[in-house]
Amino acid sequence: MADAEPVVLVDVEDRIATVTLNRPRARNALSRAVMHGLWDAVAAAGDDPGVAVVILTGADPAFCAGVDLKEVAGDAPSSATPRDPGRGPGRDSGGLFRFFPVIDKPVIGAVNGVAVTGGLEVALQCTFLVASQRARFADTHARLGVMPGGGITVLMAQSIGLRRAIEMSLTGNFLTADEALRLGLVNHVVPHEELLPFTRRLAADIAGNDQDSVRPSIVTSRPVALMPVLSYLGPAAAAALTGSLVVEQVFGLPGVGRYFVQGAINRDYTLVMGMVIFYATLLLALNLLVDLLYGCLDPRIRHGQ
Repeated sequence: MADAEPVVLVDVEDRIATVTLNRPRARNALSRAVMHGLWDAVAAAGDDPGVAVVILTGADPAFCAGVDLKEVAGDAPSSATPRDPGRGPGRDSGGLFRFFPVIDKPVIGAVNGVAVTGGLEVALQCTFLVASQRARFADTHARLGVMPGGGITVLMAQSIGLRRAIEMSLTGNFLTADEALRLGLVNHVVPHEELLPFTRRLAADIAGNDQDSVRPSIVTSRPVALMPVLSYLGPAAAAALTGSLVVEQVFGLPGVGRYFVQGAINRDYTLVMGMVIFYATLLLALNLLVDLLYGCLDPRIRHGQ
């Protein structure tokens, strides 16, 4: 039976959208209905000009216990009908499972309790994390015999280092909030009752800034988290990324750099390589133009001297 109350709550106040996973008795497990509600809430916040920041949290006592395995196994009825690709959570063109869409606004994870497996992947897809002292973190994919698909193998390593991430994934052991802070998984640890007030103060600081500066900062900071992709594609991709961001900033062409970043985030290698080829061609054309102009202006070159 479907939950009687909304499984995702949204509250918008002072340009801050607070999105709450609301299946407390199921530890906010990600049923299809929860995932659809989360996707829709973040997408709506991204489209709403009255929202500057999103806070994602869970109804106590958990942040998120991961995917609802009973529903996945068919032991419980489906909580929602499937959606067409691109209209809800699912795997992107590179195979990464996205629990919520990428938007040009910060999504702050306020981790109020356990964040396990798929729930940890939801947290890792946030811009940064604030944790309650009650928060606990674990990757139990190996214990469950399930392959991770939400980016944990890359995002965890970027947060706490490769060897620590491998240890977490192979053992399934939990990190306390203080351990997560020490390793760099979370930015702050606060008393449980202070979690949302503290996170809202951070969100208010962001919302009070010039959004024409905040949003490009969100987009241009993502390449730092995409180094494994750029390393795979090689120096040409890094040069193309730099070029696309320069073109966007210098010539005021919104979205040029964003297209490249979005392609890298989504592992859309066709788009990324298209950008690489475009900027390689552009650089070659500029080089030829400079040579031509230099040849016209320098008489020694013109006479073959």
